Amino acid sequence: MTAQLTIIDTITDPGKDDRANEDRLGYNGDCAFVLDGATGLGDHQYMEGFGSDAAWMAQFAAKRLINELSVDTLVTELIRAIAFDAHELFTATAGEQPRYAWPLCALAALRLTPDGAEFIGLGDSVVYILHDDGRVDSLTALPDAFEREQMAARAHVERVGSIGKSGVAAHDPQTLSELRRAREKQNTPDGWIWSLGLVPDAADHLARADIIFTGGATALIASDGLADLVSLYHAYDPATLIKRASTVGLKALVAELRHLERDVDPDGVQFPRFKQCDDTTAILCRIEV
Repeated sequence: MTAQLTIIDTITDPGKDDRANEDRLGYNGDCAFVLDGATGLGDHQYMEGFGSDAAWMAQFAAKRLINELSVDTLVTELIRAIAFDAHELFTATAGEQPRYAWPLCALAALRLTPDGAEFIGLGDSVVYILHDDGRVDSLTALPDAFEREQMAARAHVERVGSIGKSGVAAHDPQTLSELRRAREKQNTPDGWIWSLGLVPDAADHLARADIIFTGGATALIASDGLADLVSLYHAYDPATLIKRASTVGLKALVAELRHLERDVDPDGVQFPRFKQCDDTTAILCRIEV
């Protein structure tokens, strides 16, 4: 018998009120997911009406996943089709652009299966699961992404002295050039990150893991913005983060995050990062078997 998925709470909050929220979330009876759009590094925005090209990509993928991701879906083929169609739409509008300007996003999804559930991922978003028997699963497609990004962010902060007056490190020309070089390698054999964007071959690099339930469980699906409470600020571990979310709600957790970002370490000196405040999106859900 297929498990039952119930949504408890959701939130999506922009890092800055005057900047597009490039995250999206979605769910249906068989799945729940978060998409984290990677802030664009190009000189222009091409897809109008969404605030940014990354927000367009996340919205495009979210609609498809809500409508098409189910227990019976061939996941690899769905991801391949989303990327192919997104490439066609983007290039029809923007023409040929350098790869660093191609929109893309991270994906973390929890999908029910006939035997339990599975994690599906691309990029650095996460799924934390606290089982009723005390077991904890921490699932992401890029388990070393945090260490790599913090190392690069620390180099920027040490050179510049802070994230920067704008609160976005990419406004520094040298850092922008370095980020562009890294972005061009995404979704290529020369890179280490595969994400959901304009490259159908990313479907062949999906991270997938079966999740076995011996009873009920509570799961938190989150963009790296909220996961920073675990990986960057060390305010929680996955189990205590889920317990806290279940007790006070996701809005209160985002408030804690914003306090750390804006009040405790606004310049990124204590906790190096590329943005003062990141878009933050999460779904808290319950799985019953």
